[in-house]
Amino acid sequence: MASPEIVPIKTVHLFSILDDLLIELLNSLTDEEWNIQTVARKWTVKDIASHLLDGNLRGLSILRDGHFGEKPENINSYNDLVTFLNQLNMNWTNATKRLSPVVLTQLLETTGKQYSEHLLTLNPFENAVFSVAWAGEETSLNWFHIAREYTEKFLHQQQIRDAVGKQALLIKPLFHPFISTFMYALPHTYKNVATEIGTIVTLIVNTEIGGQWNIIKQENEWTFTESSSTEPSAIIKIDPYDAWLLFSKGMTPEQAKEKAEITGDKKLAEIALNTVAVMA
Repeated sequence: MASPEIVPIKTVHLFSILDDLLIELLNSLTDEEWNIQTVARKWTVKDIASHLLDGNLRGLSILRDGHFGEKPENINSYNDLVTFLNQLNMNWTNATKRLSPVVLTQLLETTGKQYSEHLLTLNPFENAVFSVAWAGEETSLNWFHIAREYTEKFLHQQQIRDAVGKQALLIKPLFHPFISTFMYALPHTYKNVATEIGTIVTLIVNTEIGGQWNIIKQENEWTFTESSSTEPSAIIKIDPYDAWLLFSKGMTPEQAKEKAEITGDKKLAEIALNTVAVMA
């Protein structure tokens, strides 16, 4: 069975929409809401807003200006890289605790526009400065890097909205590109799973805003495949709300088992619950 041609996920036009929704959201928050704890471990709403600002500023500095700032040392594994990034993030959120919510919002508005404008100048089919490591890639194209940046902005805004109870992003035009990008982590999740060649695993994110993704065991790897008459060995269905939480480590695989619907090979299907599409 042939693997389908990889079709770039178009997200660059959505950045300004997400940013406008973010600024509207932040301007609506009370002082108490800024300090609400989120699902992102130790981060409050204000910490996440600060992290989003860091993303804009670092993106502009590196991609537009060629300034990398701190360079990682002694990075010998994926975990080393995650540890380095976590330390960078903590240093930033600690330093920006002195900034007011108003200042953060104003800076997010100005830098968001600049960052979105710069992303529009990138050739989507040239190599990106950074690979998408959680998808197992050592080199990625710009369109995938941009899509990964979109998932970052979507995810963190969703974490804020989830904390304050103000939903707006779980609609198909915004959610489907997000979850479609996250699904690039699925074949990588199964990379060490040995089974019969031709075995198919199907993951379905329910409702019209979700979708269906099929991966097939090839000789040396798992790849995406189009739907066919071949019966999947394992099918796992999960709701959109649970999907964004699970694949960003906001929900444990054990918690997801209680919510997901599995048919076929249960053990094979449950491997999908270990999919992580963030650097964590």
